[in-house]
Amino acid sequence: MEIPLSYYLCLSVVLFVVGVAGVLTRRNAIVVFMCIELMLNSVNLTLIAFSSFLGSITGQALVFFAMAVAAAEAAVGLAIVIAIYRNKRTVDIDKINILKW
Repeated sequence: MEIPLSYYLCLSVVLFVVGVAGVLTRRNAIVVFMCIELMLNSVNLTLIAFSSFLGSITGQALVFFAMAVAAAEAAVGLAIVIAIYRNKRTVDIDKINILKW
């Protein structure tokens, strides 16, 4: 028994919408990064679903590289958040204005 492609796509859309809602409504930088990762994972789920549906391995290869880039992005993003926290003592996006004069 195989799960239909539409189930994977619906789950991916729900994950992406939750991620977008989190990015737009949250003010904590760490939560925003987590929501961005959730959106990236929803795109990865879509790539895997279409790859399985079409019987091709190219989608799985793209997901492999996307996950490697996401791991590097998460490490760099967390390092930036930690550096900002050390200087400003907050991770609230509204209170961080280091690029303003």
